[in-house]
Amino acid sequence: MVPTQILLTEIQARVLEQIAAEKETTVTELIRQSIDDMIRHRTDIGGGKQIDADREERRRRALSVVGAFSSGVDDLSINHDQYLAEAYANEDGDE
Repeated sequence: MVPTQILLTEIQARVLEQIAAEKETTVTELIRQSIDDMIRHRTDIGGGKQIDADREERRRRALSVVGAFSSGVDDLSINHDQYLAEAYANEDGDE
């Protein structure tokens, strides 16, 4: 870790201390988490794309399973509610 010194307003310090006490953590950890959130949700001004270290990996994993499973029916999108109700009924043994 890189040591960094910051100056907070009195209100910021007081509120952070209250939040840290509620969450049973330190102000330092809250600041680290806040910075991580900001980095995860940062937008690239040039391209407007979200910069998220895990986003591309999640996308790749999601796309890897597209088409890998089949419901066995060709009208699932049309009769979704009916199939869902049947699935829940079968869970309860109400076939």
